[in-house]
Order: sequence, then C-alpha cells, then structure tokens
Amino acid sequence: MQRKEMLETLRRYTKPFRVVDGKGFRLKDFDPGDTQGLKMDKDDAVELLERGSEWLALEQDVLYAQSSWSVLLVFQAMDAAGKDGTIKHVMSGVNPQGCSVQSFKQPSSEELAHDFLWRYHSKTPRRGHIGIFNRSYYEDVLVVRVHQELLKAQNLPSSVVSDDIWRERLSDIAGFEDYLSRQGVVILKFYLNVSRDEQKKRFMKRLDKPEKHWKFSASDVKERQYWDDYMEAYESAIRATASKAAPWYVVPADNKWFTRLVVAAAIVEAVAKLDLDYPKITSDQKKRLAVARTELEAEK
Repeated sequence: MQRKEMLETLRRYTKPFRVVDGKGFRLKDFDPGDTQGLKMDKDDAVELLERGSEWLALEQDVLYAQSSWSVLLVFQAMDAAGKDGTIKHVMSGVNPQGCSVQSFKQPSSEELAHDFLWRYHSKTPRRGHIGIFNRSYYEDVLVVRVHQELLKAQNLPSSVVSDDIWRERLSDIAGFEDYLSRQGVVILKFYLNVSRDEQKKRFMKRLDKPEKHWKFSASDVKERQYWDDYMEAYESAIRATASKAAPWYVVPADNKWFTRLVVAAAIVEAVAKLDLDYPKITSDQKKRLAVARTELEAEK
C-alpha cells in the first residue's frame, strides 16, 4: 500500500473521533463501544497494530534525526480505561532513547507551592523526541474540579479563587498548548472514552485475578460515585481546549484493540503530516565522508 493510500486509511479511524473545535461538543455523541463497523479477530487486530507501530518507529527515527519538531501525547481517562496498555502496545516499537513517559501522581509539597502548570512544563519533550503524559495538567480541571477540597491544598490567595477559576484554568491550558505548538511541539490529546458498565467489568476482572490485585484500589470504586461529575468536567475541558493545534481524540475504549488502533493511527498520521526527511549533508561533509571511507579502506 502506497504512503498516500495508507494515510487515507488511517484517517478513516481518526477523523470520526478528532475534535478540533469544541463549540457544541457533547460527550454523549461519542459511543464508547464504536468500532466504525470494523470487525476482526484478535490476531488480525494485533497484526494491524504491529504494522502501525512499525511505521511509527520509522517516523520516529526521522523525527529524532531531524531534531526540530517534538511530539507530546496526552492521555486522560477514567480508571481502567486502558491508558497503560494502550501506551505499552502502541509505543512498543519506538526507540526508548527518543521517547519518555511521565506519570503525574499526587503533587509534592514543592509542586503545590508553584502555579499548577509549573511541574508539567519542564517535562515537555525536547526537540526530536516523543513525550507521553500519562495524566497531565488536565487533572487540575478534572479531579480537582470534582474534589474541590484539593484546591485548598494549593494555598492560592483567596482573591484569585472565584467561580471563574475553572474557566480561567482552561483558558490557561489552551494558551499553554498554543504556546507549545508555536515552539514546534505537535500536541495530540487522547480521552479514552470507556463506559461505566465496561469499567465495572474490568474492575471485576481485577478482583477475580490475584495477579491483577495490585492494580485495584478501593478508591477506584468510590470514584464511580462521581461519574457524572467527571463526565461534565471532561466535556467542559474538551469543549474549551480542542483546537487544530492541539486536537482531542475521543477514542472509544470499550474494545481495547480498537482503542489502540485509533491511537496508533492518530500518532502516525500526525507525524507523517510533518513530511520530515533525514538531514541533508553539505558538500564539505560529503568530502569528509569520502576521506573517512578512503582511510577505512586503506586499513589492513
């Protein structure tokens, strides 16, 4: 399959879930079980994902060599939506030397003493690299919005904490992403859209398998009580921050194989659009290479 045809095929799996304008966005318009009519067994899904990962590895090699653009992948989701597995499978073929994963847990006392974007900025990927945020600055307009007692721990002056704080933070995030995009950072944001019923099934599987118990926390079940609040917070976040420079992908997450396929397709498509090539060498460099070849060939 030619490159152009392959990109057209990839768009079939990315376009329905890509959000570049949040006006009128409604989360209920996206089905967590959607597969775009695609039906395949596990082996076929694995083969297709492997092809995508191989292509991504090739694109990453050129990205690394060119060292101008960088790529930031942001993953957000409810618990058990499959973030870790998606990252593991989709990125399995890339060179670890040019890729990093940042998992942002509960902020430290030092991080809480700074503005909410402070701890994220220094972790954005350097030129030529792919950076992955497994949860991100969006937590400050998601979990902190749902559990507003966490806002008190940030010790903000009372005069700056108003009813507009979430709108203001979303505006700050949009501005931050716009700034990064103008510095050559390609931003792709993935909301893995799992249904409440599927989340319950996955929690039950974790409880049924001893080797999965480490992944389970009683707080996971407690958070289900706030499901509607989280959905409202996610909808507001996507509506306020979706843009061409930093699109959201509302990826169906009830079928893991399809989730991984869409994410891989979106990344490959975005990097391929950069139309990168290996750095061209100068005439002087060519002469030095010729000299080096001559010296090597003369060795006994």
